[in-house]
Amino acid sequence: MKTQTKIFITLLLIFLGGLSLVQSQDIHFSQFTMTPLLVNPAQTGSQNDLRAVMNYKNQWSSVSQPYNTYNFSFDVSLKKKKNISGFSAMGLNIFNDKAGNSKMGTLFGNLTYAYHVFLSDRSTLGGGIYAAIGQRSTNTNNLQWGNQYDGMAYNSNLPTGEPVSNNLTFFDIGGGVHWKYNKNEKYMTGNDQRYYNAGIAVFHVNQPKYSFYDTGEKLYMKEVAYANALIGISSTKFSIVPGIIYSMQGKANELLLGSLIRYQLKESSKFTSFVKGASISPGLYYRNRDAAIVCILFEFSQYSLGISYDVNLSKLKTASKGKGGIEISLSFVSPNPFTGRSTTKSPRFFN
Repeated sequence: MKTQTKIFITLLLIFLGGLSLVQSQDIHFSQFTMTPLLVNPAQTGSQNDLRAVMNYKNQWSSVSQPYNTYNFSFDVSLKKKKNISGFSAMGLNIFNDKAGNSKMGTLFGNLTYAYHVFLSDRSTLGGGIYAAIGQRSTNTNNLQWGNQYDGMAYNSNLPTGEPVSNNLTFFDIGGGVHWKYNKNEKYMTGNDQRYYNAGIAVFHVNQPKYSFYDTGEKLYMKEVAYANALIGISSTKFSIVPGIIYSMQGKANELLLGSLIRYQLKESSKFTSFVKGASISPGLYYRNRDAAIVCILFEFSQYSLGISYDVNLSKLKTASKGKGGIEISLSFVSPNPFTGRSTTKSPRFFN
């Protein structure tokens, strides 16, 4: 077994084993490789010189009022000088979530900073932090409360007994570590590329106040560990892209694992801008005791479109009839990942 493969497997086992010793209420996306800054601030600048990603998820529309989640992230590597040991990167991540009849919402915006050290000409190790402002809100106008029952019937004129303020603002911080190894193929027909990465992150380190009531409730810290790989099948246009992510927050935990099968449709020309690279990557993931996730990723030049659907497998499937939620991801990266890859950069969907 090659050295880099041993490192990758060892880190994966350490990360996942270590998390079993610690205590997911945050939003999450099934296409976790398309939400890099939401997974780990240390992924800032790790993949491309410039990257912008938009995500949308609609969930549980078959059960109740749908849960709608939006996410936008942008990150950029700062100017690199020759013969240096590493480089800096900065990013911005914003998400907004609306849930249920009360429109329970969370608006969250953070700034991220990361520094990546070159371990070799093919690998980097980065550390990142974020600082964020969050706001929770709710609209109780359409809700009915037990205090409004007068003994005979519901009476909307009675006081609800609920908090007057439906808005809460808080400050949040966290950080993480991200490791990457890249070996690019020399020719598409050779297809001998190897990409490995793994990371850990901790969110809500300061455990901010998170309740509209004066109960002292705080937002639990969340710990995340993940690992990805891209393994080219020599002398073919196919690659296997497995991935796993595990998170814990309070008493909740989540395990998501699966793989894409990438097929390169076309290679970009190095001599003309009219021939664009393209690939298609269908795949299947499984969220433990919750859902099977069918997904497909289309790549064309610097753009990509990811579409996935969660098929509900939990006890809620009786009510949901197996319908979970659809998710759409759009991204733009620079430079073109189909041409001129450096030893420290990788395909857009591989963080």
